[in-house]
Amino acid sequence: MSGHSKWATTKHKKALIDAKRAKAFAKYIKGIEVAARIGGGDPDGNPTLYDAIQKAKKNSVPADNITRAVKRGSGEVGGGAEYQTIMYEAYAPGGVALLVECLTDNKNRAAADVRTALTRNGGTLADPGSVSYNFSRKGVVTVPKADGVDEDTILEAVLDAGAEEVEDDGDKFRVLSEPNDLVAVRQALQAAGLDYESAEVEFVPGLHIDVDLDTARKLFRIIDALEDSDDVQNVFGNFDVSDEIVEQLAAEE
Repeated sequence: MSGHSKWATTKHKKALIDAKRAKAFAKYIKGIEVAARIGGGDPDGNPTLYDAIQKAKKNSVPADNITRAVKRGSGEVGGGAEYQTIMYEAYAPGGVALLVECLTDNKNRAAADVRTALTRNGGTLADPGSVSYNFSRKGVVTVPKADGVDEDTILEAVLDAGAEEVEDDGDKFRVLSEPNDLVAVRQALQAAGLDYESAEVEFVPGLHIDVDLDTARKLFRIIDALEDSDDVQNVFGNFDVSDEIVEQLAAEE
């Protein structure tokens, strides 16, 4: 789930200690398989695979699982599925726009899961193009906040690599670039000795909608239901949730 708030971080940490951990692992593994199938099984020559592996490692996916996924994806061993990417557009309460990215080997199952998650929780499917026009594909590298790391430090490291801007997103920074510059930005951060959490292409909204507490409850109920599907890889939204509302929601759980 990607939205302009700290909720993603809160949910991420929680996911590592609750029943969703295995489901999250499966999605990281799926991303590795697809990257290896498209660009080959050598991370040094396949930046997308390198980033998928690093994301899995940083989220505590066992090394053996990662190795097997690379071998399945590259065809070194059998058992890999043929996945396709499908994007669904939707509306949540409060007029929030959602892009639901699926990676699936069964299009009908994915469509049914997305439709059910939306309709049971107050969301609706949108016509193609009615939501996506507000989003742009961007390379996004997240950098955790640490002593000596600020926006100026990051900008100095990545500006010549093609970075467009650095956003302060609570306990981390988000470095945005064009998708083709993602690898160069990530490598520039590494060369400067700056740690990063993830590096991947996301759909970033052009306009954000501020949501109140009640709308946020409904919104995250929809996102939770969508992310519960094995076929849903990412959910992107154009919402903005204040720190106060995030704290209230966390206290309710």
